[in-house]
Amino acid sequence: MKRRSFLVTAATAATASGWAGANDKVRIAIAGVGGRGNALLTESFAIDRLEVGALVDPDGRRTEAGAAKLLAKTGKRARLYSDSRRVMDDKEIDAVLVSTCNHWHALIGIWACQAGKDAYVEKPVSHNLFEGRKLVEAARKYNRIVQGGTQRRTWARFRQAINVVHSGAIGDVYQSTFFFPGGRDSIGFKDPASTPPAWLNWDSWLGPAPMQKYHENLVHYNWHWFWDFGNGELGNNGIHMVDLCRWGLRRGLPSRVYSTGGRFGYRDQAETPNTQTVTWTYPDGAAIVGQLRGLYTNEPMRWDFFGSKGHLHILADGKYEVTLGREKQSTPGPVVDNGGEEAHLRNFAEAVASRDKSKLNAEIEETYLSTGFCHLGNISYRLGREVKFDAARERFIGDPAADAMLTRAYRKPYVVPARV
Repeated sequence: MKRRSFLVTAATAATASGWAGANDKVRIAIAGVGGRGNALLTESFAIDRLEVGALVDPDGRRTEAGAAKLLAKTGKRARLYSDSRRVMDDKEIDAVLVSTCNHWHALIGIWACQAGKDAYVEKPVSHNLFEGRKLVEAARKYNRIVQGGTQRRTWARFRQAINVVHSGAIGDVYQSTFFFPGGRDSIGFKDPASTPPAWLNWDSWLGPAPMQKYHENLVHYNWHWFWDFGNGELGNNGIHMVDLCRWGLRRGLPSRVYSTGGRFGYRDQAETPNTQTVTWTYPDGAAIVGQLRGLYTNEPMRWDFFGSKGHLHILADGKYEVTLGREKQSTPGPVVDNGGEEAHLRNFAEAVASRDKSKLNAEIEETYLSTGFCHLGNISYRLGREVKFDAARERFIGDPAADAMLTRAYRKPYVVPARV
C-alpha cells in the first residue's frame, strides 16, 4: 500500500513543523471536539503560546460549534475537518491535541509524530497495549514532544502528596489502593440504524474498529462501555486513579493481575463491567489494588499509600493526610491549587516551545505504563482468571489467549503499524 504524504522520515520529522520556537505561537489542531475537546479548547484560550488552527470531528455539528466558540472568543477562524488524516497534511499545524474516542487515541498520536507534529493525547493513550507501545516508539523515533492527559501529574496538590511518599516519610511503600465511585445508570438498548445520520462521517468515526451498524448508544458517550471502542470505567476514570498509585510507587508494569466484577443492577446493551476490582502485584509482593463501583454509594473517591512507617491518605480534591506510627497522629496536608487541567496543557505548550521532553509532567511513556495497567486488568476480567505478565517483554507468560488481547485486528486503512 502506498504511504500517505504525511509520513515523513525520522531525519526530517524534527524540522517538519513550520514554527520557529520559543517566542512563536504553537498552532494546534484539536481532534475530537466533544467534552474533553471543548475543555481543551477553552483551556487554550488562557495560554498565550497556543493558537487553535484546526478542529477535527466526524460530527460536523461539533466542529461548527467549536469554530463558533473560537471565533467569538478570539476573532479567529479554524479550518474544519471530519477526517484526522487531513490535519497531518496541514503544514500550518504544529501539534495535535487528541481527545477522540479511545480507539483513535494512539493512531492519531502516531500519525502526528510521523508528520513531524507534537501531540497531547488524552487518557487512556491507547485502546490496547500494543498500540500504546507503538505510540511511545513513534515519539522516540521522530523526536516529538508527546504528553499524556493524566492531569493530576501537574496539579500542585497531588504533586505535594506524591512528594511526601517519595520523601520516605511513610517508609518503604508496599501497597497503594484506590476507590472510584462513579454511579452509572442503565444505558438501555438502541436499535441499529440502516444508515448513520447525515451529520456524521461514520467511516471516520469507526476508524480502526470493525465495521458495524450505527446505533445511538455509541455516539457520543456510551461507546465507553463497548469493547470495540472503549475500555470500560477502568480505562475511563480508572486510568487517573491507577496513574497516581503507580507514580507514588515509582514502578513499571506488574507481574500478576487478577480482576473480578460484573455488570450488576440492570440489563442493558453495554459490554463492560460497571463494578470492578483489580489487584496488580509485583514480584516482591508489593501491590496496587483498585476498586471501581458503578452502582450507588456515598463513599468518597480516595487513594491510600501504605508504608513501613505510616500511611498517606489522599481525597478527590488532592488534600491529603499523613499518619505516622502507632500513635496515628495525623498531619493535614497543605491546600494548594494551580488549576490542574489548564496547567497541564500549559506544561505541554512550554515543553513544545523548549523542545525539551524532560519538562513534561506526564511524558508519554509514563501515561502509557499507567494505561497498560487498565489493559491488563481488563484482559484478566474478560478471561475470568489471573494472568501472569513478563513486564520486560510486555507479553504474558505461556498464555496465548491473553497475548491475543494485547492488540486487535485493524480495519484498513486505519492500521497501527508494527514498525512506526
